Amino acid sequence: MPEKLIRHLGNYRKLLSYQKAEVIFEMTYFFCHNFLQKGDRTIDQMVQAARSGKQNIIEGCAASATSAKTEIKLVNVAKASLKELLEDYIDYLRTRGHRQWEEGSTEWNAMRDLGRTHNDAGFFMNLCETRPAETIANMAIVLIYQADYLLFKQLERLERDFVQQGGFSERMMRVRKENRGF
Repeated sequence: MPEKLIRHLGNYRKLLSYQKAEVIFEMTYFFCHNFLQKGDRTIDQMVQAARSGKQNIIEGCAASATSAKTEIKLVNVAKASLKELLEDYIDYLRTRGHRQWEEGSTEWNAMRDLGRTHNDAGFFMNLCETRPAETIANMAIVLIYQADYLLFKQLERLERDFVQQGGFSERMMRVRKENRGF
């Protein structure tokens, strides 16, 4: 079967990294609008960072049909946006004298396990509705670490694919040569 020039690479909604980013966005929106003071610039900053994490995964997937370079850059932007959001949550806990869950603590491990088995925003939003701000911030931190790991693995896969298959220009040349019978 001849190689296709424009490839349809699938549905971003099936990516675990996207699903996790969507949960983080919804949690962040809820957190900011329920626990930060109206008019606080941090609300816009945090919501935008969470949104950027999610939206750049979508845009990277859309660009993947013709540009591995753009896809890699956008997935990395998503990763960077979530790192920015991570620091906002850490700052929130620190500046208000709240405890940040330590990696390996009972709470951390329980949330890590929930994050491994659930990627449905509705599941986490039900939890958020009954939890205080400190708990939601810690929950988001654990999920952001998980999303960061998933995005790192996604970047590694994109790198491998590029090294093995090349980019769009190389694919164009191969398809053209195949078409000409070279």
